[in-house]
Amino acid sequence: MCGIAGYFGRYNLEQFTLDTVLGSMYSRGPNCHGVIRKNICGKNLCLLHSRLSIIDLDARSNQPFQIGNYFLIFNGEIYNYLELRKELENDGCAFHTNSDTEVLLTSYIRYGKKCVGKFEGMWAFAILDAEKNELFLSRDRFGEKPLYYYSDQNGFYFGSEVKFIRNLIQKKLEINYNHILRYLIYGYKSLYKTEDKFFNDIYELPAAKNLSISLEQNEFPAKLRIQKYWEPDISGSASGEIAGDKKVSLQEITGVVREKLLDSVRIRLRSDVPLAFCLSGGVDSSALASIAVKCFNSKITTFSIIDSDERYNEKDNIDETVADIGCTNHQILLSPRPDLNRLRELIRYHDSPIATITYYVHSMLAEAISNSGFRVAFSGTAADEFFTGYYDHFLLHLFEMRKHPDYQSYLSDWQKNILPKVRNPFFQNPELYFENPNFRDHIFDGCNEILEYFDFQNELLSEYKIPLEFSENSYCKSLLRNRMLNELFVETTPVVLHEEDLNSMKYSVENRSPYLDSRLFSYMFSVSPEFLIRDGYAKYILRESVKGILNDKVRLDRRKKGFNASINSIIDLKDKSFQEYLLKKDNPVFELLNTEKLTKLLDQDYYPNHLSKFVFNLLNARLFMDIFRV
Repeated sequence: MCGIAGYFGRYNLEQFTLDTVLGSMYSRGPNCHGVIRKNICGKNLCLLHSRLSIIDLDARSNQPFQIGNYFLIFNGEIYNYLELRKELENDGCAFHTNSDTEVLLTSYIRYGKKCVGKFEGMWAFAILDAEKNELFLSRDRFGEKPLYYYSDQNGFYFGSEVKFIRNLIQKKLEINYNHILRYLIYGYKSLYKTEDKFFNDIYELPAAKNLSISLEQNEFPAKLRIQKYWEPDISGSASGEIAGDKKVSLQEITGVVREKLLDSVRIRLRSDVPLAFCLSGGVDSSALASIAVKCFNSKITTFSIIDSDERYNEKDNIDETVADIGCTNHQILLSPRPDLNRLRELIRYHDSPIATITYYVHSMLAEAISNSGFRVAFSGTAADEFFTGYYDHFLLHLFEMRKHPDYQSYLSDWQKNILPKVRNPFFQNPELYFENPNFRDHIFDGCNEILEYFDFQNELLSEYKIPLEFSENSYCKSLLRNRMLNELFVETTPVVLHEEDLNSMKYSVENRSPYLDSRLFSYMFSVSPEFLIRDGYAKYILRESVKGILNDKVRLDRRKKGFNASINSIIDLKDKSFQEYLLKKDNPVFELLNTEKLTKLLDQDYYPNHLSKFVFNLLNARLFMDIFRV
């Protein structure tokens, strides 16, 4: 896990600029910094790298890494590097390190750009191919590792973080106020519905795409060639068959999932430094920690957030898993902070508002993990999107099963086990999607109420495209699967990965997500939706696949609390100085707000979830604009 940055263009960057960029990269890679500068075809190219040493800690694996006329800067991990190394050695390749870095570059030299199809892992990298006079960039299939870029008449700039680009171009970036309003009104699920970022002219290379630049071109902005190298195979997602084979049993399915999940964890346990696990009370993270200990005899330490708000308190399940696997557990108890310093510092590092309260809390986990000396942490990201996990998934599943002979049994299970736990009125109607298969109002839950806190008669509003309309991507015919794929590739997982990466790297910790394995994905999305929910359990296949590994108290717990917290657990909203700061009308966005309505909101004792998120987002937007306004 590292930081990368680079430039190709007319300028010969000054040493002061390079030193500034390397300084801003320090937390992503405190172990070593490196730079190469080349004059190619009369233009200047510069590659910068900061290393967080995880595999092969020796200096021989430092970057930029060179083999002949090929140079690599790389952020991430190629988890199957040992298998690929053996394949390459059988093909006559020799190796001089024990690193995945050398395997990556050797794979490129041997297989060209098709090498990325062989990788199982997370990555953002840039390769200078001096044989072809080409710069080749790539990003992993699910977008675990970030890669931003900026292009103008002076050249092409890229980096793991926006601040690296800002430091390379040596000027401030303009805030995208429309994206700020999108975030405030529609929340985090809207952030990847467009290509917009919180700064104008900053772009993110999409997941599963390569970017190539010919270094022989003389015109700028540079001509970029962007190509998708992986399309998710979801051909079987609406059928009861797997890979075109005969219909299989649930027992066979859970057996295959168990095998693939265990192998995903196995290769992600590869590390030359100790491992930490983020542990909540849910199945996702608890299963990973239990697999590591019980199946691979790993010695792990776990870290947990404890919120006194009963809506989010999972201490009983956490304690059960800790006792079962016999690991050390560090618990961080939430309490309101007397100031905004922590949030301000996080926003400054993220170069953006924090997406949700969850990731403010997650930063405390990352800090505790780092302070305890760990450099690798595991999380349960994307299990909900792979296996089902949200309350609307139950209703979508009922819709899928509406003509199934056992439909009444599915309905009865939902009424008995799920309905009593559902607070959202949308999800209390089992025939919600029977009546309207296109229902999507819950995606931006509460946005109509939030809109009431804005003055839409304000003439400034004409500058922005509010309200917005978002369409749902069409991936397949299955309504349930399509929803899960939208969450995985657009609405939820991209936000989670963005926040987890920045939180972790702020404290020099690498984050690993074993559920985001392309082999596990391909199999799970070939399984009929029929099997995803059963006996009133979401994640039924996951629960069955870890039977005998994960303790039954957690494995069979139907509660869905999620890794979240109340805003009252972290901030005293009734503090008058806080209210005065939040409600100042001193920028284009806050001039649109209705101060009277907001004051009444802040004086409430209890916040429904959507308003808690809204107040948190308002505070983030205020701090972000104060920090970054030109």
